[in-house]
Amino acid sequence: MKRLMTNEFAAFIGLDWADAKHDICLQVAGSDKREFQVLAHRPEVIDAWATALLQRFQGQPIAIALELNKGPIVEALRKYDGMVLFHINPMMLAKYREAFSPSRAKDDPTDAELQLELLLRHRDKLKPLVPQSPEMRALAQLVEHRRRLVADCVRITNRLTSTLKHYFPHVLQWFPNNSTFV
Repeated sequence: MKRLMTNEFAAFIGLDWADAKHDICLQVAGSDKREFQVLAHRPEVIDAWATALLQRFQGQPIAIALELNKGPIVEALRKYDGMVLFHINPMMLAKYREAFSPSRAKDDPTDAELQLELLLRHRDKLKPLVPQSPEMRALAQLVEHRRRLVADCVRITNRLTSTLKHYFPHVLQWFPNNSTFV
């Protein structure tokens, strides 16, 4: 994917994701005015918003800053050719927020605006998300499921070992390999 220059974006968006709604802060290129919006986390709402946005800017590229590099909102927006997604590290956003809000007060519209500011001021340090192949995404998902399964086995084995230490310590001597418990 080629790197887009500053003047190639028609608009810049900071999007703060949540499980029920998404707060959006939009700034048109060449303007200082910011527009705030809240979207429900429903596929048809996100699709209608993205389609309307691309029509508004006549298919020109739109830069979108998100704290996520994967997840439902990322996958929903990736299917639009005119949208270039930039990942904002959550820790970087937290430190940026802390610099301007010593009380550490946090709210979603402010986070969307801070993401937009990071995108506007430090875009040269941010890399656009490049989608992986479907095979790699499937493999990553399988690896994540395997890790979760292994973690569950370890957690259950540790709980069982702890309980046996209290009630039946001899069992641990009879079966020194605690993987036989699960």
